Amino acid sequence: MMRWIRSAALVLVLLLLVGYLGDAAVLQIRLRHGTGYRVIEVDQFLNTPLKGQKQEYDLAGQTQVTCARSLFPQLGYQPCWWVERHREQWN
Repeated sequence: MMRWIRSAALVLVLLLLVGYLGDAAVLQIRLRHGTGYRVIEVDQFLNTPLKGQKQEYDLAGQTQVTCARSLFPQLGYQPCWWVERHREQWN
């Protein structure tokens, strides 16, 4: 049983590695064509601590975030599918 678990874990790690490297290759191709990045507008909120262990949440404004058109975080940018689903940023 333990041998099967090790084999399954190894296969899973290899699949993730191949997926990440393939994603990086596709992003490099998109970068050469000028379509590797996208800009998405997000809302920024400021979390201010108050007396009595209370919190105040203020809208700090909207800002534009650059994201990578990929499945995994690449080149220091979050993937666009993630940024689109998390359009609120807390500071």
